[in-house]
Amino acid sequence: MPTEHLSQPTFALADALIVDPFYLAISADFAHDMPQRKAVLAAYFAYSLGEAERTGRCLLPEDPALGAAAWLLPRADPVDAAESAAKNEFLAATLGPLGHANYHRIVAFMAQRAPAVVPADAWYLSILAISPAAQGRGLGTRLLAPTLAEADAAGVPCFLETFTPPSVRFYERLGFRREAAHREPVGGSSTSSCAARPLHPCRPRTEPQARRPVSTRPGKSRGYNRQCLATIPENM
Repeated sequence: MPTEHLSQPTFALADALIVDPFYLAISADFAHDMPQRKAVLAAYFAYSLGEAERTGRCLLPEDPALGAAAWLLPRADPVDAAESAAKNEFLAATLGPLGHANYHRIVAFMAQRAPAVVPADAWYLSILAISPAAQGRGLGTRLLAPTLAEADAAGVPCFLETFTPPSVRFYERLGFRREAAHREPVGGSSTSSCAARPLHPCRPRTEPQARRPVSTRPGKSRGYNRQCLATIPENM
């Protein structure tokens, strides 16, 4: 399980993302118990932030209760297999049978379509969310900036998937472009979008130094599956 410092942002993530179609789908077993639904999502986010610390980038603001950004980076097959198995065990014990099935259905749906538009070495923005109380202050942009700059310096593209169409405009301002859109397979009422931030054509590629597991928090030292979907309110 993730370390204690990751407990605060999980509740901010749950508050910010509770209306997102993906997170509604994976917490469907608790549709009539909102406190429990948020608790389940908070546990999911805590696990996801821990995964990002182990095999990617996890960035928190000075007040970690305000949100988080989690990235997954390409990882070796043995690491990926071990992480995927551990995560599935956690999900099966946490989400409930319907939510667990919805999770795998959506992930399989997106995984079939992403390779057509996403380079294999891309860095994946897994989760970005800001507490509703802190939205509209540019915090989302500031949380993304260090890893986007790092990816640019390493010469690698980035990508994300979102089920909230208004979020696409926010990401476009950061250099992402919408590559594909699909009707999500569980509820069918929302559109999933895959957005990529391409490598600048004049920027030379360098060997990424970020392939080893690292963790990050402001003031500290600062890989890859499609098992989470990034989303952020429009006014970040």
